[in-house]
Amino acid sequence: MVLVSDAWNLLCVCMVNKQAGGADENPGGTRKRIPKLKIPANIWSHRKQKNQQKDDQPDGGHEEEEEEQQEEERLDDLTRKLILREEELFTQDCRSEEEEDQLLKDFESLSVQIWMAVHSSFDTTAPPAGRPDVLRSAVDAVLQQETQDLRWTESPTDSAPVWRPLRWLRTHNQLLQKMVEKRLKDAGEDETGDTGQLSSVTKRQVFRLGKRVKEDLLMAAVAVRDCYPPRIDILNIYGGLYHQAFGAHLAQLSSSELDLDDCSYLLFWVNHYYPDEILQQKELDGIKTACLGSLLLPDTLRRLEEQFMSHRQEKVKLWLSTALKKEEESWLSGKTPELIDCYYFSPLAIDVIQVVNSSLTEFSCAIKDQNKVQRLTIHLENFLNSYRKSVEDLVKANPSNLHPVLKATLVCEQQLRDYISGQAEGLAEDQKRRCLDTLSALRDCCYQYFIFPLHGKIKVFLSPLWTSAWVDGSLPVIDQLLSFLNQQLADLSDLKPACKQPLVCDLHQDLAAQYVKKTMKTRVKSRQQQVAGSERMVEDAKKMDGFFREEGCSSAPWLSETLCSVAEILRLQDPASIHLEVVDLARRFPDFSGAHVSALLSLKFGLSAADVRSIRTSVEENRPLDASANQSPPFFSSVKVKWINNKINQMAIKS
Repeated sequence: MVLVSDAWNLLCVCMVNKQAGGADENPGGTRKRIPKLKIPANIWSHRKQKNQQKDDQPDGGHEEEEEEQQEEERLDDLTRKLILREEELFTQDCRSEEEEDQLLKDFESLSVQIWMAVHSSFDTTAPPAGRPDVLRSAVDAVLQQETQDLRWTESPTDSAPVWRPLRWLRTHNQLLQKMVEKRLKDAGEDETGDTGQLSSVTKRQVFRLGKRVKEDLLMAAVAVRDCYPPRIDILNIYGGLYHQAFGAHLAQLSSSELDLDDCSYLLFWVNHYYPDEILQQKELDGIKTACLGSLLLPDTLRRLEEQFMSHRQEKVKLWLSTALKKEEESWLSGKTPELIDCYYFSPLAIDVIQVVNSSLTEFSCAIKDQNKVQRLTIHLENFLNSYRKSVEDLVKANPSNLHPVLKATLVCEQQLRDYISGQAEGLAEDQKRRCLDTLSALRDCCYQYFIFPLHGKIKVFLSPLWTSAWVDGSLPVIDQLLSFLNQQLADLSDLKPACKQPLVCDLHQDLAAQYVKKTMKTRVKSRQQQVAGSERMVEDAKKMDGFFREEGCSSAPWLSETLCSVAEILRLQDPASIHLEVVDLARRFPDFSGAHVSALLSLKFGLSAADVRSIRTSVEENRPLDASANQSPPFFSSVKVKWINNKINQMAIKS
């Protein structure tokens, strides 16, 4: 039988090691010669007869198997009986050499059965998978012998048996080590198993080794662990042995130069799959993983990781630069981006995201120190800067296809922003902020191309504000302006709605800022005209809000509220009421500066210089200390009021 042969070979190695140290274990005194270790003839003949009769007597073999099982189940009982015989024999004043030799042979015969049971630990057709009581009995026998060894060490040396101490527990552990080493050696050489279509010899070997480690550790946890008492901690013994043997095989594989794929696959097992998947199985929660360490020595692991990182860096850099170069060539060729679902589109962002995401995923599985990821993500940051600069240069060149190219670019910008904001793992917060700032600059460049030409037109349309014709409603200034914008925005129908919405919102804010600026620069002739104009402002604010909502900008109702707040200040005549309204506006807008306060108050009739100073002082005293507590985004910073100093001087002269 192969099983018997393997177990006996392993046993012989352990026993030879044990006998080599016999002189040190029993120093002093005259010792009897230890008989040469032999394979008990009755065991061999019994097993050979059983094998020969299996085919000839298939039905009669069951009785013999039951007989053998009954023998094996009594391993602990046999051990107990032999220990009692030993006690009786060596407490006699006179004992024969034949009796000692026979007892030793019986111990040897028993040990073979015990080591056979231990050797069958991972055999699914033998104990403990089928009958855990056999291994449990064998383990109990080993521990009984350890106790007996201890008892004899406390007795006089010349009264102890020549074979004591037997040290079966040490032999047991040595047998486990040889078993583990052989099982992994066999797994690495077995070419018949399924290796999942892996492309190289190294990958297939690593896979087979890892698979054997996983299966055997799970077997040890499920079937073997309960056969040992808790104090032996057999799961951690097996965990340490398999960890050491697996690491030795991987170190041998990595000693030669590996190509990138093999290097990456080996690192995947060392840094991810083995520690994070195999050892984290719920059945293996008893293994002290912190004590195991890495499968590879630090220098070896560092060399492999550096090989992986250097090559991966170059690949990411090359892929990203190639993608951008291809995009630039498409721009310069005059080609128009393709239309998908009636919107302009470029595949650049998707290509970049796939390159970066696949590299980050592979990195997270291959590299232990995740802080090194910035060696890869820096290339994404550099790409975005190059992308922004290329678009800015393209806008300056103003080719014929610029209009659709920028629409496709805005789609790319949004896709990259969504990825960096939520899905890109490994980006440090400061690096993420820099990437988003670069994308904001890219987006602003595109928006300015579409919005800036409208800025001057809006200013012209708003010039009749606060004239008598506007105040009495005979000149529909805002209606004409919104009609013009409706025609202009129709040209953006092929811009993806998600990208068009921020552009329309920016246009809404620009319009509101120019409206407020025009209001602050115009001084009306009477209070009645100011009150009537404030009512017209409220109507205009509602019209603008309705128009931009229809265009897709429904997230900025605060713009309408801001115009209405300014209109309310113009409507009020009581200084105390004006005071409260101005303070409230300043609390909602951190960028509502003192200059803006002065410009707005300069429009009011009946306010003394003391009233103006009191309001300004109150505004500064009531500003929130934490600007983030204010929910409104910046607005008044885009309303320039450089002329206010002259108006303040005029107010001082009049007062």
